Amino acid sequence: MTTATAPDLNPVPEPDDDSVAQQAEEFLQLAAEYRKLNRAQRRRIAGAADPETRRVLAGLERDMALERSPGSMSAILTDGKEKQARHLDLIDRVFRDIARGHPRKVLITMPPRHGKSRRAARWAPLWYLSRHPDHRVMIASYSADLADDHGRWIRDAIVSYGPQIGLALHAGSKAANRFDLADPETGDRLEGGLVTAGVGGGLTGKGAHLAVVDDPIKDAADAESPTMRRRLWDWWTSVLNTRIEPGGSIIVIQTRWHEQDLAGKILQGEDASDWTCIDLPAICDNEDDPLGRKVGEALWPVRYGRQALAKIRKAVGERVWWSLFMQKPRPLEGGVWKWAWITDNRITPMAFRGVDLTRTVVAVDQAGGEGDTHDETGIIGAGRNAEGKMYVLADRSANMGADTWGHEACRLAIELEADAFVVEDNFGGDQSAQILRQAWRDLARAGETNGLLMPRIIPVHAKQGKKLRAEPIAQLAAQAEISHVGEFPRLEGQLVTWMPGMDSPDRMDAYVHALTELADPAQEGLGTQHYQDQRLRGRR
Repeated sequence: MTTATAPDLNPVPEPDDDSVAQQAEEFLQLAAEYRKLNRAQRRRIAGAADPETRRVLAGLERDMALERSPGSMSAILTDGKEKQARHLDLIDRVFRDIARGHPRKVLITMPPRHGKSRRAARWAPLWYLSRHPDHRVMIASYSADLADDHGRWIRDAIVSYGPQIGLALHAGSKAANRFDLADPETGDRLEGGLVTAGVGGGLTGKGAHLAVVDDPIKDAADAESPTMRRRLWDWWTSVLNTRIEPGGSIIVIQTRWHEQDLAGKILQGEDASDWTCIDLPAICDNEDDPLGRKVGEALWPVRYGRQALAKIRKAVGERVWWSLFMQKPRPLEGGVWKWAWITDNRITPMAFRGVDLTRTVVAVDQAGGEGDTHDETGIIGAGRNAEGKMYVLADRSANMGADTWGHEACRLAIELEADAFVVEDNFGGDQSAQILRQAWRDLARAGETNGLLMPRIIPVHAKQGKKLRAEPIAQLAAQAEISHVGEFPRLEGQLVTWMPGMDSPDRMDAYVHALTELADPAQEGLGTQHYQDQRLRGRR
């Protein structure tokens, strides 16, 4: 007979609260240390880990990916279905920098259908709120309906993905165009949230730590309307900019429509130096491309390769192509200059480095006065090589008085090592010469002339009408004898929109004076007068 033995009735003791807390603290410390490792180090650890540890590490990697960037979050939450691209990564970098506490004003211009709105006005604000649930975000677009669509998408994403990204909506504030965030555990209202508006609409209430203006212009009709452009600018200055919190950031992302659209006004504004401009044309046309593309390389070749873009260009026409796809809006052409004469012969500053000039001049066309009711003072720098090819080098024209333009013209002459000023003497020619001489003396006393001789002042007495003066230069442009070194949007816009019978703007007049002086390679100066001080030695 066997005797049954009693089973072991001493269960393993459950850990007490202090033990659980200690284990949790140790895990958090290990997780924090793991996050500091680079990708290669993390891979080595995962490769050597047991299955259970590997599962824990996978969870950590997922959390890190959700936090890393808007694009990374979108890839995780959509199981890789959300489109990714290098130019979208650039948008991510801007938002990451702002989320790290660096206030910024950023202007991003890029073509339509390249994912800018989905990334910048949806995923990026969602990601930003997950990093800063105590911050307010504003989103504005050309219409309230579009802005509300963005807000609705973000609100619904919080409902769907909130537990994974640490966000929750407050029960009493869930509208698509305005909602508040809540603590996911207690439901208490937080300071953070989102508000949307259309251009021209109100943005009352709390201020914003981050404002995103996405596609502020609806279409070509609005872009061409001075009234609509003025309305947009008034809203920008008096509504949106007044709602930004101290230390807040603004991101404007748009397709260019017009040289005086919101992006154009920002770039010409008094605070233009405060803005970072990220220009992303459909086809790279500059060695300084933000993505490091080669000239001729497409922005999103996987979706829009060179052949596809060529078809689009043919379908939409040159003006729409250059505005919407190349981010270089062009005015309608007039009757003397054609855009192709400028764009087909343009060269980059880097390509110009190999050009040797035999002459360089700075032409000045003085304005009637200072203020909005007067023209600008035209200040154009241009040069010519030994073969007679001419190059437009600089446009320093602006609305300025005599106490300013003289110094600006002289500084440009110093920069370009010009041998002559070309000044129209029909109206105030003697006065213009005196202004230049005084400005040069001022700069010489300040040590800014670098020992250079003052360029000769060549007076121009315009006996012919503006059309007769302009047409020979336009003809040289048509013959590819004139190249613009870089881009001069306002000057070029004036050239192609000017028609005979119109008052010619001062930029254009200075441009014509400079190139007329350079057009005859047999002359060193106007008429038969030659330099006696050898200033052109080495240039011929």
